[in-house]
Amino acid sequence: MDFEQKAPPLAIVVMGVSGCGKSSVGEGIATRNGMSFVEGDQLHPAANVEKMAQGIPLTDDDRVPWLNRIGEEIRAARKASRGLVISCSALKRNYRDRLRQAAAGYVAFVFLQGSRDLLLARMQARKGHFMPASLLDSQLQTLEPPTGESSVVTVAIDNALDDIVALACKGLSGMAVEGGDYHAG
Repeated sequence: MDFEQKAPPLAIVVMGVSGCGKSSVGEGIATRNGMSFVEGDQLHPAANVEKMAQGIPLTDDDRVPWLNRIGEEIRAARKASRGLVISCSALKRNYRDRLRQAAAGYVAFVFLQGSRDLLLARMQARKGHFMPASLLDSQLQTLEPPTGESSVVTVAIDNALDDIVALACKGLSGMAVEGGDYHAG
């Protein structure tokens, strides 16, 4: 394993706007560390998926049931004493705080950060995803970067996938327990 598992097990939320690579990076982190991976997009209510597919940005109210389902996955993993990697845009601090509460503080975030041009190119290149590239700007406007928040590893996405995963795992390995919270150390 690249980073030491804490007890209770750590939940890792791979976050960022659409097109940043949350699923690929999340799967890589999970595989490299013998953890389960959950694709957060699969937890969206059908109405959310339909709305996004039509190019309509989600509201805070739309996201609440989705964030609750992600929180339920995190709680279930903790109860089963297993580590979990889950993808979730977690665009706003209050969304991340909701997930921190669900994890009782045993959560770290990997923030995948990239330029609008790179994100747009990635979104335009992918096939079969419900999220149209036209929603990128609304996600960037909604994004409250987790600057200054504890338990966050920020990784630039202008690297190869294996390098992004390695950088994320290296950052996570620097997390240390202090009073029940994880802090970059």
